[in-house]
Amino acid sequence: MTTIDLESDPMARKLGIYIHIPFCASKCSYCDFYSLAGCDHLMPEYQKALLAHIKESAQSIKPYEIDSIYFGGGTPSFYGADRIADIFNALKLGGNVRIDSEVTMECNPDSTSLNALKLLREEGVNRLSIGVQATDNNLLKLIGRRHNFQQAVQTLQNARKAGFDNVNLDLIYGLPSQTKNDWAETLARIVELHPEHISCYGLRLEEGTQMYADYHGSPILPDDDEQADMYCYAAEMLERYGYRQYEVSNFCAPGFESRHNLKYWNLDDYMGFGPGAHSCVGTLRYSFVRDLKQYISGVEKQTSIIDEYQRIDPLERAVEYIMLGMRTVRGISERDYRIRTQCDWRPVYQTLLAFRQKGWAVEDEGRWHFTVPGFLISNTLIGLLLEAQANGRIEGTPWLSEAYAAEEKISIPKSEEEMFTDVRLGALVNSGELQSDKE
Repeated sequence: MTTIDLESDPMARKLGIYIHIPFCASKCSYCDFYSLAGCDHLMPEYQKALLAHIKESAQSIKPYEIDSIYFGGGTPSFYGADRIADIFNALKLGGNVRIDSEVTMECNPDSTSLNALKLLREEGVNRLSIGVQATDNNLLKLIGRRHNFQQAVQTLQNARKAGFDNVNLDLIYGLPSQTKNDWAETLARIVELHPEHISCYGLRLEEGTQMYADYHGSPILPDDDEQADMYCYAAEMLERYGYRQYEVSNFCAPGFESRHNLKYWNLDDYMGFGPGAHSCVGTLRYSFVRDLKQYISGVEKQTSIIDEYQRIDPLERAVEYIMLGMRTVRGISERDYRIRTQCDWRPVYQTLLAFRQKGWAVEDEGRWHFTVPGFLISNTLIGLLLEAQANGRIEGTPWLSEAYAAEEKISIPKSEEEMFTDVRLGALVNSGELQSDKE
């Protein structure tokens, strides 16, 4: 079977759809996503399998209203506008696609034409995410991009001509030999283009990529402190130009938040199609095999293409609520926490108060979120929140308390301690030595 039997939840009728297009003209040297170069000959077979998979999943999709669709990759623009339009039409036939749905397609400047954009816009695609990555042509060549900056500018201009009024530009900072001044110039040139949305991702070398082989341990890469400076500069500069930060790496003009991406952070329902695609619907989480030929064969022969399958329990949802919610500027609230979890809010609240005292978190109208310095060490701070959550959950259960006490706890790494504090925050929170503000 290639379909999943989903529980019908009358309280959750909105659904996001993710379509994975695993084809690329060439593999970028930093990319760790499941994507393939030199496999163009498999596009017709993949299209047939994908459309069949969507059709046979109609029964699972029907109970929901589809309010976001995201074509990601890989390079959807390289796959072809006609194929993207056919997939979109299949979703319209098999599900209830809202008229006001956000429909996004990722595209690269080297594989996007004005005619293709016009067709996509006419078919109902209303948002583009253009992979610019850098404005310096030498850097673009170094990281394996096939376009230059002028091509990126031309793609945006063509998008406007085709009628797109919601465009994201993707950027990467922390590239080899890139300075803060280089990054500042990049942002200035991007802001001049007036996109509605800007994504800024710090470079991370992933094992197995060409850049990992070439630059792992290299002194020409900006270090963590230099990347932190670039991140802080971006957050402050983009805010001055009217781009509101709503997630760790995403900034937008008012009202142009990515509806689909927010589904991931808000624990909303989404369903994926394609090799390696993930889904989370109701209490079920599952993903498909990261193998194009196995995916095609599985759909054709009606054999399993499930890679991972998990039922999410309430306690795990409580962990996810903090872990994902604190990545956004919307953050978390006591009201949502009590509705979604079976945990005591007080330990989390006391930790958040301690974070506020250090300038790492703020509370706006009952919702808590990180500041820019807090986002810089968000993994560590979220770990401390999860420790507080777990500690509150097991108080009064002696055998759990003993096991928890024996576990190694998360602490702020030394370099970050030196940057932000001279004491271990977690120890102070747990001991009560750090006095929180009284509300």
